[in-house]
Amino acid sequence: MFLSENYRKIALEGIWHNNIVFSQNLALCPLLAVTGTATNGLGMGLATLVVITASNGLISLCRHLIPSEIRIPVFVLLIATLVTLVDFLMNAWAHELYKVLGLFIALIVTNCALLGRAESFAYKQPVKESLWDGFMMGLGFLLVLVALGAAREISATGTLFANASVLLGESFKFLEITVIADYHGFLLMALPPGGFIMLAFIIVGKRMCDAALAKRNTPVKTVVMEK
Repeated sequence: MFLSENYRKIALEGIWHNNIVFSQNLALCPLLAVTGTATNGLGMGLATLVVITASNGLISLCRHLIPSEIRIPVFVLLIATLVTLVDFLMNAWAHELYKVLGLFIALIVTNCALLGRAESFAYKQPVKESLWDGFMMGLGFLLVLVALGAAREISATGTLFANASVLLGESFKFLEITVIADYHGFLLMALPPGGFIMLAFIIVGKRMCDAALAKRNTPVKTVVMEK
């Protein structure tokens, strides 16, 4: 299956070029608070992905019915409704993860990225494109959450996706890996300062990749010497 150029562009924007964390510097509070492990990051990322995809689609579907003068309060109301539904579902079906993430599930409502996509994209674009944009923005955020959680968890305890079977269900047990056996741990990475440090390394790595790609794509100029 091949995506059209427009859909590929939206995907690259959400995952890389206009990533919620890397480019927009949004949602840093939940990002740093819940990424002590990759499992927590995965749970929070999935919840956010569901909300941002559903909110984009719903707002796009209703965009002709929402007066521009009151669009922001309506966006917030719709997002809050979806977050409440996700909160109830997680409490019912993933209660252990719900207890770990706690207040940060409800705080998805205050994630400026959701309101930003509603205003800049969903309110102006058709439903399919809006759903795709929401999914890709959510996926980009999820990948950063998992990457940061994994880096911190490996540095702190030498494990990866610890307690995934407890927090997400037995079907996720295959994710639990001991990366470094008999590892005594680096406690700093499990604490809030470790989140800031590891996030800085990840952002630097992303920008180094961007610089390398830009350098590779820059055409080489040939200088012709005149006699």
